[in-house]
Amino acid sequence: MADHDWLAERFETHRTHLRAVAYRMLGSVSEADDAVQDSWLRLSGSDPSDIENLGGWLTTVVARVCLDMLRARTSRREEPLGSHLLDPDASRADGVDPEQEALLADAVGIALLVVLDTLAPAERLAFVLHDMFAVPFDEIAPIVGRSSNAAKQLASRARRRVQQATTLPATDLTRQRDVVGAFLAASREGNFDGLIAMLDPDVVLRADDAAVRMGASAEVRGAGGVAGTFSGRARAAQRALVDGAAGAVWAPGGKPRVVFGFTIEGEKIVAIDMLADATRLSELDLTILRD
Repeated sequence: MADHDWLAERFETHRTHLRAVAYRMLGSVSEADDAVQDSWLRLSGSDPSDIENLGGWLTTVVARVCLDMLRARTSRREEPLGSHLLDPDASRADGVDPEQEALLADAVGIALLVVLDTLAPAERLAFVLHDMFAVPFDEIAPIVGRSSNAAKQLASRARRRVQQATTLPATDLTRQRDVVGAFLAASREGNFDGLIAMLDPDVVLRADDAAVRMGASAEVRGAGGVAGTFSGRARAAQRALVDGAAGAVWAPGGKPRVVFGFTIEGEKIVAIDMLADATRLSELDLTILRD
């Protein structure tokens, strides 16, 4: 196999991850694809023997490309992308598949993308790379041209703004805490039908790399699969507030080991995120609730 084909094959194994990073940075499918393509062009023009960690190198490259695009967008004083995210005709106008855009938007959350559009480019990059993809601050720092501590402050400032913008009214928070409590109870009792009743048919369960190493599946889709994952389990999990939202935690000996974040719409759970990365857990605002 020619060297170019070998390199292209290796690149393809990282494309999905790079596209996810770029979409969260830019909020646009077409721009995310452009950024990923740019990262391929830069890779194909480089000497791969000089790259020790291809995944990390590509993530850095696509992040730099996205940062440049965000800064150019800001300098042109363009209308925020958030206004287009709510317009189904916007994606059709530039030739992007509306269904493809909808799937990505659903995975990230329209509300979060709109909030991210209010952040400064460096804040958005630091928040997305660290909080969503667990990239260490010492790797983020050279991308934004700041020290590691300054990069941490950028992410912290962005995190506060996201939390403030997405804070739930007290009545909604109480309702969601009740939903999580009922879900945990059904899980402990092995009440499969009860779990199914609380889950959206298209619910998705995602686990970070640390949780996968502990034995979790990286992703489970559908009410049946998610209910089967939790049925008869979560016996030691406790309700918690996770960055002000309803969630749960497994904390043997009082030390959080796994945090469960819930996305709830109405009375249905539409997404569950399992976080076990020690660094990410240490930075969560976590309050264990006593049932």
